[in-house]
Amino acid sequence: MLFIFAIFALFILFIFNSMTNALCMQKEIPEERQPIVFRTINVLITILLTSTYVKILFT
Repeated sequence: MLFIFAIFALFILFIFNSMTNALCMQKEIPEERQPIVFRTINVLITILLTSTYVKILFT
């Protein structure tokens, strides 16, 4: 189950990074601010995926 969830998590992170890149291009966010935006979104999605895995594991 961990293997399947890990593949799912990587897929979700890839999709969100693609959408974040599109957002940065559309809103013309400066190059120096883009790493902060990507880091924030990646950390929040990782927290969400981890909490989802823990919830699935213990229910």
